[in-house]
Amino acid sequence: MMTFDNIFIALLLTLIAGMATAIGALMAFFTKKGNNHHLSGALGLSAGVMVYVSFMELVPDAVESMEGIVADPKLAMLYVLLSFFGGMALIALIDWLVPEDENPHEVHHSPGTPPDGSRLKRTGIMLALTIGIHNFPEGVATFVSGLEGADIALPIVVAVAIHNIPEGIAVSVPILQATGNRRKAFWYSALSGLAEPVGALFALLFLMPIWTPAVNSVCLAAVAGIMVYIAFDELLPNSEAYGHHHWAIGGVIAGMVIMAFGLLLF
Repeated sequence: MMTFDNIFIALLLTLIAGMATAIGALMAFFTKKGNNHHLSGALGLSAGVMVYVSFMELVPDAVESMEGIVADPKLAMLYVLLSFFGGMALIALIDWLVPEDENPHEVHHSPGTPPDGSRLKRTGIMLALTIGIHNFPEGVATFVSGLEGADIALPIVVAVAIHNIPEGIAVSVPILQATGNRRKAFWYSALSGLAEPVGALFALLFLMPIWTPAVNSVCLAAVAGIMVYIAFDELLPNSEAYGHHHWAIGGVIAGMVIMAFGLLLF
């Protein structure tokens, strides 16, 4: 069922999604501050894709897989629900363990006098570390979705990549302002994104040897929980922060519509 080609493509897609942080770093170097409405809409679109795929594809697939093992449909649904909320609990625990001031999943506004160079550099480094911590389970999620096929994997990869771009900006800007070294700022951003393929390798080494229909069901449901949490905890608040409310909501709806017709055409 799981071929070398499936695994290789899933790893490659996870690497592409993780390296979007480097795109964010490049954008920070070569663009000026201005109208962020397009970024707001893009983050909303990413949230819409994640929520739609989670509830319309991943959870139903998890239920179908579990019902092939457990005779009682209600018991099968219970296992899927526990896995779904377990995925949410995992990413929420990571959020809780990371200090709020350094947490890239929290919306921060910083009016007033900018901090000194040493503090800016520390902020950038801490953001790189914490983004890496957050990206690890996202890498597992992207890899597992990649094993399900291109129709599910590609939209998730695009959604994850879109939301990684602002994280790359968040890492590179303070390091660049503190050191003036574009190369250093770029590599810190890129390295934080490498946590996603590391998460994929973890899934490959520790999940693939024990992969069964039950593990597949649990992982799909947990991935759905992680995606929904990221959409509501990070993407939507940041989408609102970058632009107007209607840009954010419009992006969410557009993401769901694109995903719905995209899956219909596959």
